[in-house]
Amino acid sequence: MNRLVRSLLAFGLVSAQVMATAAVVSAAPDVKDRIAALPGVRIISEGTSGTARTFLLGIQQPADHREPRGQKFEQRLSLLHKAESKPMVLHTSGYHLSGASASEPARLVDGNQISVEQRFFAPSRPSPADWDDLTIWQAAHDHHRIVAAFKKIYGARWLSTGASKGGMTSVYHRRFFPRDVDATIAYVAPNDVVNDRDVYGDFIRKVGNDPTCNRRLEGVQRQLLQNRDAMVQRLEARGYTYKQFGSAHRALEVLVLDTPFTFWQYGNQEQCALVPGEGASVDALWTFIDQTVGWDFYTDAGVAPFETYYYQAGTQLGWPAADESAVRDLLRYPGSGVPRTMVPASIEFPRFDRHAMADVDRWVRHQGSRLLFVYGENDPWSAEPFRLGRSTRDSMSFVVPAGNHGSNIARLPEQERAAATAAVLRWADVSAPVVTLSADEGPDSLDALRARRG
Repeated sequence: MNRLVRSLLAFGLVSAQVMATAAVVSAAPDVKDRIAALPGVRIISEGTSGTARTFLLGIQQPADHREPRGQKFEQRLSLLHKAESKPMVLHTSGYHLSGASASEPARLVDGNQISVEQRFFAPSRPSPADWDDLTIWQAAHDHHRIVAAFKKIYGARWLSTGASKGGMTSVYHRRFFPRDVDATIAYVAPNDVVNDRDVYGDFIRKVGNDPTCNRRLEGVQRQLLQNRDAMVQRLEARGYTYKQFGSAHRALEVLVLDTPFTFWQYGNQEQCALVPGEGASVDALWTFIDQTVGWDFYTDAGVAPFETYYYQAGTQLGWPAADESAVRDLLRYPGSGVPRTMVPASIEFPRFDRHAMADVDRWVRHQGSRLLFVYGENDPWSAEPFRLGRSTRDSMSFVVPAGNHGSNIARLPEQERAAATAAVLRWADVSAPVVTLSADEGPDSLDALRARRG
């Protein structure tokens, strides 16, 4: 009991009931104790980030939510805690745990944030792992159990968010549990409704305001394969290995096909000046790829951490078909730019589920509500966006002019930025933005997005 309450009590100016209430308030358990008391939740470590407290946590999840008493695994999540009375943002990376940095919605509403590692991304993986349990339905149930657990502590409004595959994941969660959170803000989230109907190649051939840039990119693709022996020799000299691909030559072809896509995913029109022209030297071609695409990604070490993503793409999510048109006559391994190439042969692929994405798409257009989508005009992943339907309620979708994969609310034109900001604040029940959004800060860290390649 504080000194003021004691003094007031002594002079009869405060009742014993008020004194008891003050004692209860002063004895309220710390948030760390409340977290530790949640069933199945383990505190792995704690720290601080600015004025916020941070926790790395583990939560026990069923490997198969259809058998909740069966095999379990620990799923990692991080908590950025400011106050139990503030809004909570459920942040899904769709990949590995992305750390404790605040997403754009969390910065906007000055909220708490829980970031979740996608199931089957190590170490959040059952052992032994039955890959049939890696579905969007199972992942949605992971997020539902997390929300149910932490709503016992955080009773204010909840938003969900994510960028790229994280944005997709947040929408999938809403499809199966539409009332878990109050609204969803999804950035640069592709929606490959019909995997066989692909627009990515046509998009890339026309993207940007200078057609000669894309023709030079096609020229780079051809020159790389015309100099394939020199490129492979350099790759092997760096110590890269290619057991997953079968050979460095096959991996080189996958990288070459991916070059225009990745260039526009993370680059912009100004970087077209860096694209080598006809007759470029091997050194110039090597440096360009090193600085834009990265030689290290399509290697054993580069793709191994993302086998979970490629499995999901090859079984439910769909994937952008590699456009071979500019180099078809130079390919030795046509058709290699597919998810199956990136996943060990020991992991069996079930038949591709053609209904999963169509089901989510129908939900968004006919039953979705309080959804905000932000896309980038020049981002290839934005070529097949989620589209709102006449029945979608209280929702909006915006495109950042000339934006790439780092597009966010702050990069929108002023009027659209104001509308998007107002919606987020309203959904979070926050009267005014706490911070001024910066266009230099992406929806997630752009470096993290680049590391995930999507």
